[in-house]
Amino acid sequence: MQLHRLIISPTAFALALLCLTAQAHDARIGSIHVIHPAAPATLPGQRSGAVYLSIENEGAAADRLLSLSSPAGSVAIHSMAMDGTIMRMREVDSLALPPATKVVMQADGAYHLMLTGLKQPLAVGDKIPLKMTFERAGTVEVSVHVGPNAAQRNMEKMAH
Repeated sequence: MQLHRLIISPTAFALALLCLTAQAHDARIGSIHVIHPAAPATLPGQRSGAVYLSIENEGAAADRLLSLSSPAGSVAIHSMAMDGTIMRMREVDSLALPPATKVVMQADGAYHLMLTGLKQPLAVGDKIPLKMTFERAGTVEVSVHVGPNAAQRNMEKMAH
């Protein structure tokens, strides 16, 4: 009998771990799938931060995101829209999730979650608990992974 050795490069191993980690902080409850909750690190003195994620309603019935909570600070759903050349942001009471749809919350999108009154800065590598309550599906807790802030990367590039 011949034994075969499987050799995995460090890069391939790291990539595999990254893929597992990316999937690990997704969450499901009922027909709701919360995908890749992430937040950029805060800048010095910043008392608020944004959370970006996607919510997919895989079911045949509508649902709504009703409330959010986190030990990191207050959390609210915000909508963003252009009013001429001015970006307007406002808090909304809930987020409708029609059947078989996906809402993508991103920096330049229509929605994001806003963390205010942060108890401490959001640092790269942090994982923030976030409790999400849906009208039909119930309550689920997700882990928001904190990554680099684009503004910090730009400042670092300018310094070099």
